[in-house]
Amino acid sequence: MSGWYEISKATDGQYRFVLKAGNGEVVLTSELYKAKASALNGIESVQKNSPDDVHYARLTAKNGKAYFNLKAANHQIIGSSQMYSTEQGRDKGVESVKNNGITQIIKDLTLS
Repeated sequence: MSGWYEISKATDGQYRFVLKAGNGEVVLTSELYKAKASALNGIESVQKNSPDDVHYARLTAKNGKAYFNLKAANHQIIGSSQMYSTEQGRDKGVESVKNNGITQIIKDLTLS
């Protein structure tokens, strides 16, 4: 089963999206957007940039946990991963975004 995007509304009225893998696990979380159209543009950017390894910044947080950011061609961060206990876990997360990021499935949770 392939992954999908979910758009939701934060408590302050802003929008965000997550990319979920086929098992339902969140593999990428966006920043907050003031408009739903901006969140949809962010999804388009993930669809376009996620297959290419050059767009991933593999990082380590101050607490030693590994994570990654997916960046657009202009180096703006499109989305960030969860914190992983190992670099291997982070690298599997990158592979999951590469595999699932191209999906066209978008579930809009703001409509319910």
